[in-house]
Amino acid sequence: MIESPRTPDAPQYMSLLTDGTRRHAFTRKRLRAAATALVLCTTLTTAAAAAESRKAGDPIQLAFIEGDVAGFTGIHSPDGKTTIGFVQYRQHRHGDVLEAVRIARFNDGSSDEDRVKAHVGKELRTIGGRTIMRNTKGVATVDVTIDVAAGRITGFSGLGDKRETYDEHVELPPGTYWGPLISIVLKNFERNASGGELVFHTVVVTPKPRAIDMQVVRKEATTLRRSGGAIQSVDFELRPSINKLIDPIIQAMAPETNFFMLPGDPPAVARYEGPRNYEGQKIRIE
Repeated sequence: MIESPRTPDAPQYMSLLTDGTRRHAFTRKRLRAAATALVLCTTLTTAAAAAESRKAGDPIQLAFIEGDVAGFTGIHSPDGKTTIGFVQYRQHRHGDVLEAVRIARFNDGSSDEDRVKAHVGKELRTIGGRTIMRNTKGVATVDVTIDVAAGRITGFSGLGDKRETYDEHVELPPGTYWGPLISIVLKNFERNASGGELVFHTVVVTPKPRAIDMQVVRKEATTLRRSGGAIQSVDFELRPSINKLIDPIIQAMAPETNFFMLPGDPPAVARYEGPRNYEGQKIRIE
């Protein structure tokens, strides 16, 4: 006589089902956790690799949308006690082209003007611009035009028999930033930095225009005292990425320069402490 397969007792059978279901659920949880960790690891690794592979002349990636902005802010003495001028700023976007003008006007009648034009989208790609410095009589002592697309710098510095003219062909990659574009670089620091540093190419007036690499370095959190209360900010130092001992001219034109950023989406410049221009007059803007 052939016996039919024995069916487990109900309690034992239900126990087997329950244990199997639990093991299956546990396995699924472990697989989901592993998959999530893999995706996260891949994302972080890809972002880190992209930041580390970025060169100074590469355009930065934009984390925030740039649009139309206009306003004024005061220029103060280094201790912040005396107002010595004001900054007039205007930024306008037409399609994917951003134009910005920043004019710093001082009580003595002198002024520093920066004009820039750049393509904005996923990246910030500079087209060109112009830097003009005027003395107390309103006469231009520096007038330099930077054509990034053509790789050409033209203009002059000095007056009378001390005037020097420039017409130089240099390599100017799309990641060449100066003037108003520096604040956009700072705004997008986290997206592009590696190891707490972000490098970019720039043109500085010494008064001779010089194309060099600069870096922004994140320092430490600090508290800014302002009328009405305190502001929590992060200190960023701007400095040449080359050894200043190698080039004494760079050392002379690169005094301590700091931007204090207010965290948020997007971050904002709360204070600037550094030189007005190549002549080294220290100012504070906030």
